[in-house]
Amino acid sequence: MPDQPTAIVAGGTGGLGRAVCKRLADRGFNLAVTYIVPEEAELLEAELRLDEDRLLLRRVDCSDPSAVAALFGEVTGTFDDLSALVHLVGGWTGGRDVEDTDDIRFDRMIDLNLRTSFNMARSAIPLLRQAKWGRIVMIGSRAAIEPPSGQATYNLAKAGVVALTRSLAQELGDSQVTSNVIMPSMIDTPAFRRAVPYADYVDWPTPDEIAAVVSFLVSEESSVINGAMVPVYGAA
Repeated sequence: MPDQPTAIVAGGTGGLGRAVCKRLADRGFNLAVTYIVPEEAELLEAELRLDEDRLLLRRVDCSDPSAVAALFGEVTGTFDDLSALVHLVGGWTGGRDVEDTDDIRFDRMIDLNLRTSFNMARSAIPLLRQAKWGRIVMIGSRAAIEPPSGQATYNLAKAGVVALTRSLAQELGDSQVTSNVIMPSMIDTPAFRRAVPYADYVDWPTPDEIAAVVSFLVSEESSVINGAMVPVYGAA
């Protein structure tokens, strides 16, 4: 790992993303962080208090290949070699059974969860190979391996993220680049609490607990872990 590594954290301004960024910043990483909501970006910037030469915040639609390419071009022009891609973009916008799923909902779930992951990985691979060391961490879901009913397209999209991650592990097996996917269920964030207002949150893992796992997966110590689906749902 370089003395001052650089990580791209896509979707780094949400509840989990902010915890991941804090962990990596504390470990000395330069950060390039994508966001959609400006207020979230302002909050992260205030929390991190990093010098301008260590933090690049950009509003990017990661489902747009040209926007992703522009981001990576800016990252390479600002920092040295890329060391890690942590892709946290994704989401659930309500569910339907297969027979009740329209094309708009299908496309939305695939774009938000799978297409964003593919676009970011495709742009990261040449830079990680060039650095001759790197880490990719994707965000899957427990639903990819234990799919509940009523959310078929989300289950499918997250299963695709798992397949993508494991494909990358095989493709990059001859390098020092690893690719792993964390598999959350419920996370104790304000967004999840709003989505499930009557749940018992006591067993839900916190963003900081999951961020600790991500931080390990981008470390040198995780070199023997590649292609893993890492459960981070605790007792949830």
